[in-house]
Amino acid sequence: MTNNVNTSKGVAGMQGFTLVWLGQIVSVLASNMTGFALTIWMYQQTRSTTAMALMQVCFILPFLLLSPIAGAMVDRYNRKLMMMVSDLTAVLSTAGILVLYATGNLEFWHMYIASVINGLGNTFQWPAYSAAISTMVSKDQYSRANGMMSLVESGPAVLSPMLAGMLLPVIGLTGILTLDVATFFIAILALLLVVVPQPEKTLEGQQGRGNLWKESAFGFQYIFKRPSLLGLQMVFFFGNLFSGLAFTAFAPMILDRTADNTTIFATVQTFGAIGGITGGILMSVWAGFKKRVNGVLAGWLFSGLIFTLVGFGQTVWIWAPVMVVESILAAMINTSNQAIWQAKVAPDAQGRVFSARRLIAWFTQPIAPLIGGVLADYVLEPAMQTTSGPLFTIFSPLVGTGPGSGKAILFIFSGLAIAVIGMVAFSIHPIRSVESILPDHDTLEKAAGDTTG
Repeated sequence: MTNNVNTSKGVAGMQGFTLVWLGQIVSVLASNMTGFALTIWMYQQTRSTTAMALMQVCFILPFLLLSPIAGAMVDRYNRKLMMMVSDLTAVLSTAGILVLYATGNLEFWHMYIASVINGLGNTFQWPAYSAAISTMVSKDQYSRANGMMSLVESGPAVLSPMLAGMLLPVIGLTGILTLDVATFFIAILALLLVVVPQPEKTLEGQQGRGNLWKESAFGFQYIFKRPSLLGLQMVFFFGNLFSGLAFTAFAPMILDRTADNTTIFATVQTFGAIGGITGGILMSVWAGFKKRVNGVLAGWLFSGLIFTLVGFGQTVWIWAPVMVVESILAAMINTSNQAIWQAKVAPDAQGRVFSARRLIAWFTQPIAPLIGGVLADYVLEPAMQTTSGPLFTIFSPLVGTGPGSGKAILFIFSGLAIAVIGMVAFSIHPIRSVESILPDHDTLEKAAGDTTG
């Protein structure tokens, strides 16, 4: 694929991708400001880790239910249109929260409805954007493009807590929500200006063609027929399970241990985002290990070990630097993994396969927050307030005492489990050798008669 600067239809190639990327940066910055403000608002309303966990469940359920269909639609229809539809769906929840808050009618349970709508938009957004990278840029730029996309997740988070803190007293939550809605349309405008090529048809991609239900099932069939890809995805399945258990308690733990000090919470989030930016820039320039699977597995191993320090830490001086390292490792894991899948899966099958792959990785997400929330609120926190109990005796010297100490135990156990997952995956040959076992998609046979890009 050539890296064209522009065509009669708009900006193309790496420049086109960069324009879309800039639109996403602006939109996500405003969305993160909204998320920061609403997280604090929600916890102050409920004081419940379980209530916070339910928001995550509501966000992930649409993905689990509709992801296979979304993937099939991404492969069936114009990918640029699907990207726009996903953005427009996401803005509906923010607009609804804005109206409710501005009229004084916002209740905490409205956040659950908003999370469902956000999750619906994300169901289409991720496979559409991920698959579009494969046709917008050349294969040698996959790691660079994925590194840039990781900056979309982490970069705005550096500024968003500070900007939210400065703007809240001036324009209030209503103003921040209004900015969020406006920036969605900036992202849409960026999409209107670029060319998102449709993928060439391959024999591999055409195998699953048929009715919508057959195409929805194809992604799972594709992965389950390839033990290397299935094994790689199971690493994310179990890794996400244990990280989901702990991160449910992340905001409540810090707020509990700092007497609701939102400045400290914002600082920790900001440092985590700085780490994400550092990781994204590093991967954009370095592009990761030559053997990308090493970046995935080593990343999980060391991420788990670092993860435990979040639980051991009791001050911002530990949480902040730990989150920097954790976010750098996350960028390496996700960028390396994404590049493997984009290189191995035919572009005209990526919508279906990527949706199936993410569903496998996220399958535990509705369960993990609930388990984590219940463990934190009803088991670990009460146990750490009973000075004569066995958990208190064992862990109080490690995590301290008082509110939040029980939640800290979740991080320690989860981190150790994640490190073990990384070590075990290194010992499994089909996972460790995924890049040599499977051919790259550009060596696959094209469908007869297809000459389009």
